[in-house]
Amino acid sequence: MAYYLEIGAIELAGMDEDGEFIFKITEKSQEVAPELWQAHIDYVDESLMELFELGFINVTYDENLEAHLEVSEAGKKLAKEMGLIETDFDDYEIPND
Repeated sequence: MAYYLEIGAIELAGMDEDGEFIFKITEKSQEVAPELWQAHIDYVDESLMELFELGFINVTYDENLEAHLEVSEAGKKLAKEMGLIETDFDDYEIPND
């Protein structure tokens, strides 16, 4: 963790209710720690699929065939527990393949 903090791949984002530090992966990590960035992307993708499979996420498409995620309140709670605290589901890109 100290190394990733030092190179700017992560930053302190705050503290949870239990006093534990919350860290955020930065955009800079794509360049300075690509393995960390990829692990993060893989985790987010797997977590979103799990929430979808459990029925907590509904995917709709607009007239431009752009996907939009709708997350139930229970899904938002579970997402927080999974560490997806600052995920903006409206801006999450879903590949077409």
